Amino acid sequence: MDIAQIDVTAGDLVTGFSDDGDGGVRAFGGDLDVRPAFQREFVYDDKQRTAVIESVVQGYPLNAMYWADRGEGSAPRYEIIDGQQRTISLCQYATGDFSFPDLLSHHALFIGNLTADQRQAIMEYPLTVYVCSGTDNEKLRWFETINIAGEVLTRQELRNAVYSGTWVTDAKRWFSRRNCQAERRYGRYVSGSPIRQELLEQAIKWAAGGGSDEAVTGYMAQHQHDPDSADLWEHFQVVMDWVQRTFPDYQNPMRKVDWGTVYDDHKNDTLHPEELAAEVSRPLADEDVQSGPGIYRYVLDRDERHLNLRRFTERQKQRAHARQNGVCPRCGTKFDISEMEGDHVDPWSEGDTTSDDNCQMLCRPCNRRKGAA
Repeated sequence: MDIAQIDVTAGDLVTGFSDDGDGGVRAFGGDLDVRPAFQREFVYDDKQRTAVIESVVQGYPLNAMYWADRGEGSAPRYEIIDGQQRTISLCQYATGDFSFPDLLSHHALFIGNLTADQRQAIMEYPLTVYVCSGTDNEKLRWFETINIAGEVLTRQELRNAVYSGTWVTDAKRWFSRRNCQAERRYGRYVSGSPIRQELLEQAIKWAAGGGSDEAVTGYMAQHQHDPDSADLWEHFQVVMDWVQRTFPDYQNPMRKVDWGTVYDDHKNDTLHPEELAAEVSRPLADEDVQSGPGIYRYVLDRDERHLNLRRFTERQKQRAHARQNGVCPRCGTKFDISEMEGDHVDPWSEGDTTSDDNCQMLCRPCNRRKGAA
């Protein structure tokens, strides 16, 4: 991979600045994509963007900016990897969108209020810009490296940078805008920020049939040049509509459920929503249940491991060990407490709780055999 520093002034950067909203943001004479598909929306507040201009006026150095070279013949030629907020701040000031206070007079200084010498000093301000070009994997490693410090790009934002194209651009319309369709229609049932690409990542994991990095990147590579993301959006809707039919009584823990996996495992089951609603109510009210999201998997497959049931305390285990005189009730052998584990005499599923009178100490081998039964 090639990484090169190029000479860019603030004047070069702001030339040709345009912000068409969803149509894109351009600068550097139209050759720089300021908000490529993977980038989050502008998040600087007035104080932050004013600080950028004050740094330039005072001649203080700004942090380095990083661009990716899309290659000869691409329009625009470059895209921002890191530095979007500083770039937009400079461009907005150059076009008169905001002012900064003069330190002596405290007057608001718009670009039009500056003297010719002051404007020239800003336009000639040198920026530190590094441009990289290389394979997808090389770019991804580089993006991860430069985002170690500060408000880093998420893993999905980095993937979007590598697999940018028509598919990512369209997917962002559904999953990556404030009040986007996914958030507006199903936001109660899924967690994560659309701006930080967490909703998009979740949707891809579900469509890819697995949550591994390889599954997600493989899916994106396969669809990178598709004209749109209709299949992804359709699958997301199918999953969420199934959830709403299966569990019509909404509860807060539903936002943390991995619904794509649940759907894949149970979409062909014969389910009765009214019965499931009644079954959900008991563990929701049970203090022994430590995982609210796990309840929805439990009522479908009866695996108590989803519930993360409250464990017996050390005091409860000590009392049970004393009652048993250290003898495992299964094998009849005496053990030190360090060699035993707390266990429910009667299972939680039959209505019993994690209480003293339902606690017994089993030796590790017996407890392991019971768990495997």
